Amino acid sequence: MKRLLQSTICFLVLAASSLQAQPGDNASTRPEATPVDQIKVLDGFKVERLYSVPNEQQGSWVAVTMDDQQRFIVSDQYGGLYRFPVPAAGKTIQTKDIEKIDLDIGGAQGLLYAFDSLYCVLNTDQHGGRGLYRLTDTDGDDKFDKKEVLRTFSGRGGEHGPHAVLLSPDKKSLYIVVGNQTPVTDLDSSRVPQIWDEDLVLDRPYGRGFMKGVTAPGGWIAKTDPDGKEWELMATGFRNEYDAAFNQEGELFTFDADMEWDMNTPWYRPTRINHVVSGSEFGWRNGGGKWPADYPDSVGAIVDVGPGSPTGVTFGYGAKFPAKYQDALFVCDWSYGKLYAIHIEPDGASFKATAEPFVSAQPLPLTDIVVNPEDGAMYFAVGGRRVQSGFYRVTYVGKESTEPAPIAKPTRQAKLRKKLETLHHSGADNVDLAWKNLNSDDRSIRFAARVALEHHPLDQWQGKLADETATDRIIQASLALSRTAGDEQASATLAKLQSVDWKTLDSRQQLDLLRAFGVLLARHGKAISATDQSALASQLNQGFPTANTRLDTELLQLLVYLEHPEAASKGIALLAQAPSQEEQMGYAKSLRHLKTGWNSELRTELFNWFAKAGGYRGGASFEKFVGDMKATAVKNTPKDVRAALKSVIEQAAAKPVIAALESRPFVKDWKLADFDKTLTEDVSQGRNFANGRKMFGQAACYSCHRFNQEGGAIGPDLTSVFGKFNPRDLLEQIVVPSKVISDQYEQMTFLTLEGKVINGRIMNLANDTYRVNTNMMDPNAITTIKVDDIEQMMPSKVSMMPAGLINTLSKDDVLDLLAYMLARGNAEDQRFKK
Repeated sequence: MKRLLQSTICFLVLAASSLQAQPGDNASTRPEATPVDQIKVLDGFKVERLYSVPNEQQGSWVAVTMDDQQRFIVSDQYGGLYRFPVPAAGKTIQTKDIEKIDLDIGGAQGLLYAFDSLYCVLNTDQHGGRGLYRLTDTDGDDKFDKKEVLRTFSGRGGEHGPHAVLLSPDKKSLYIVVGNQTPVTDLDSSRVPQIWDEDLVLDRPYGRGFMKGVTAPGGWIAKTDPDGKEWELMATGFRNEYDAAFNQEGELFTFDADMEWDMNTPWYRPTRINHVVSGSEFGWRNGGGKWPADYPDSVGAIVDVGPGSPTGVTFGYGAKFPAKYQDALFVCDWSYGKLYAIHIEPDGASFKATAEPFVSAQPLPLTDIVVNPEDGAMYFAVGGRRVQSGFYRVTYVGKESTEPAPIAKPTRQAKLRKKLETLHHSGADNVDLAWKNLNSDDRSIRFAARVALEHHPLDQWQGKLADETATDRIIQASLALSRTAGDEQASATLAKLQSVDWKTLDSRQQLDLLRAFGVLLARHGKAISATDQSALASQLNQGFPTANTRLDTELLQLLVYLEHPEAASKGIALLAQAPSQEEQMGYAKSLRHLKTGWNSELRTELFNWFAKAGGYRGGASFEKFVGDMKATAVKNTPKDVRAALKSVIEQAAAKPVIAALESRPFVKDWKLADFDKTLTEDVSQGRNFANGRKMFGQAACYSCHRFNQEGGAIGPDLTSVFGKFNPRDLLEQIVVPSKVISDQYEQMTFLTLEGKVINGRIMNLANDTYRVNTNMMDPNAITTIKVDDIEQMMPSKVSMMPAGLINTLSKDDVLDLLAYMLARGNAEDQRFKK
């Protein structure tokens, strides 16, 4: 399922413990799927439970498709395939109507009926092994009787293996979706230049080492013909995307998985919606090597959703829903039991999006979802990992119009991107179009142009770089050259990049330039002379630090690689003043590799930080990440210095703490009324944004919330609070967190038979237990509750966010905090610099 498909500790689910006869069945009592009265759905929509799957006979359903005769076909994760008709309105599914497909086939995580065939993507050792299969009816008796293997997939599959199969927009091809533990299959062509590498300037920490040794390109999506003979690679760099869907314009989107073990580290990436453009690279790398979303050689995400386990996705086309929901991308989260409606809108050559909870329950282990245009209803399955499975229908019963939504027209920028994407093949022959658009102000166009350039022979464009003067063109072409050419071009490429005037660049261009330096050094650093490297280090050091966290993190990484003598002192200063543990870890991750420029005081500060970080909180790999980083720092410390600093190096880890929190005196139990005369719609006037960012750390906001790509992930991402809250409303959320609790983040109250009361949020479920997080500030604060020990379970009236978090702040501190949060979050906004 989807992050069922994510890690070896993916979480199991028990959907319900009560027993009840299936409606309309004559069978004896048996476990039931989540009852409808426990499911929340948006106003105007109705959810019906159509079937509770008898596990012993029909397993736990993880994939769903529809054939051309109004029948569903489903797959048990560990068993066979089943077929049954769409039930009429108001009717449920009867066990007698469900037919088992009588072939040696099952364990499918992807199903598609197309070309008079049933395509199955198997992720199992049984039934012929992992691969793409086709079932057909050869004698016309409405029974599948022929099974063909169209392509087998090598390597391990597990929960990160081959997943979905979908039909192309022109209905002539198939797209296959595969996770990061299955190597790319043999290809006939590739829109992704086959020159991928880790492209890491410094070695990464590995944490607990899950999938250690698995390297680029990670998860991938490929296109093939109906016979599965010709294969073309479309996109790479996913972690464990499980399903994908095309919109009406033919644009492809997927829901990629996070690595929950990485929570509260700078390389944690929440589950996210990706626009899968031609030649995509999304930057998954193992352990602490994941690329930041803003790297120019990565596509990034159109919206971060948050922690979760992605499963099935589909657009709402064909549903008799209001237009807004017809156009929505619906995505399933298995572990948190949420079905989101992703509202996507054009943003230049790509898109941006917002996520809205549509259906939710605890538990509701969603696995797959389809829309039936014949009855205008949406259907979803729950199940997976041998847990109680069920099948549901969603219909609209409100008063809004359900007329078909108009098809949106692509933007001018999107048309240009698509034109550039026609050059994403080995025979590309329009180098001028690619070169021209390297200088676009649109990220997606620059990406498409660079990929197009990399498909052209070097002799058609390498010489153009020498005389180029446009900044973005220099950066993008140098990045392309570092990726495609050999060591012989390294020195010339370095000189050209050094010719760019740093002071004339905006922060995005500065970041792109630093990434271009990084890829050049990662791939060709050994071919660059010590003299040239020293000159580069001096040049980079002139503007360091910049008072911009992202730039400083990248600059420090490069200066450590280049062993600049001031990297230690400047890096330790940044480490000391960083307000979040993510920022601190980003600096320490680089400093641990540095061998020069240290003195006893600086090394003492570094090892004191490692002791402090030993008390920080994070995901399951967090302690190992810190330990791995410290071990590297110790290794790079000379033996005599190690001996002198033995007591500092070996000091015990601090007790659990919140990063960057100072010991601050109580100021006041702040109330909303205390700010009546100071809150204005434009609270930013005269405020100190650097102090606001610091207060975001002091108020422990970073511990639970992400903001501008850093911070925790258990609470909602606060980057987009601008436009959603005015200063007064935002302050009320902070001062009175339990006044309004979002369904998306509410905790439950559990009353046990022994009389215990436990408040927390169901994070995972395993067999007959709930795994409940009882502390938003600690992802590993998990209490296990056996289902049989629960007397009552109900939504809590108390927010997981504690009150009083700002009581050590002054009034000016609070106003600075509000001003900082309500700024637009634009990287170009100088107010966001520290």
